[in-house]
Amino acid sequence: MHEHWEHYDHGADIGVRGIASTKARAFEQAALALTAVITDPQSVATRETVQIRCEAPDDELLLADWLNALIYEMAVRRMLFGRFQVELNGTQLSAQASGEAVSVPRHHPAVEVKGATYTTLRVAPVDGGWLAQTVVDV
Repeated sequence: MHEHWEHYDHGADIGVRGIASTKARAFEQAALALTAVITDPQSVATRETVQIRCEAPDDELLLADWLNALIYEMAVRRMLFGRFQVELNGTQLSAQASGEAVSVPRHHPAVEVKGATYTTLRVAPVDGGWLAQTVVDV
């Protein structure tokens, strides 16, 4: 299975989707898709690492909480993240997000992401791997 992220159209908002061999890696790819709404993830240096923990009753709510935690950290720290390491343990997620302070001339931020929604929210096995997707409000 080829791990990747992609965007999908959803009216005025943007769908973020991560596909990978494991559920945790799919969550990482969904986070890369989130960053890619704002800037090219490859342009983000990994200068600082932030620890993120969340817990939710199911995989879908955990994905939404994870992406919203990233959006919160980006806003309060004025950072972008380009590398993620996610560990899932039942209903708990613990992760490291690595990135750097936003540099407008270098990152050319396209939009501000306001939040992950529950629209088309889905975490499911697909083709021998995992899909993690939702729509983000921009």
